[in-house]
Amino acid sequence: MKKGTLLNSEISSVVSRLGHTDSLTISDAGLPVPRGPQRIDLALTAGVPGFLQVVAAVTDEMQVESAILAEEILLHNVQLHSDLIALMEHLQHRQGNTIDITYMSHQQFKERTQSSQAIVRSGECSPYANIILNAGVTF
Repeated sequence: MKKGTLLNSEISSVVSRLGHTDSLTISDAGLPVPRGPQRIDLALTAGVPGFLQVVAAVTDEMQVESAILAEEILLHNVQLHSDLIALMEHLQHRQGNTIDITYMSHQQFKERTQSSQAIVRSGECSPYANIILNAGVTF
């Protein structure tokens, strides 16, 4: 049996296949999933599982070099943005690196998800609760 904390076999498989700069998107329940990336749907009901729960579980096993957010989160989901930045700061300390965070329009963000290896859909039902995580290396 797997020793790590991430129990979802699809997510674990995707994370294990990520190379340097490959991306993985974690989304709210409403983000459209384009054709191409693998869709991993975790949504059960509104809010379950929560976006931050999914981000925390995935980043326990994924080395993150950078992240992309929609700039609209700054105005339309201030508390979630604050919590997400705190999670990224904690991750930086745990990983021993700096995680570069960039912002782009929500439209650009949606276009960028087309190149993700997978999109993990949470049950989050708050606006702009989406992140693209770009893989780093552990050495």
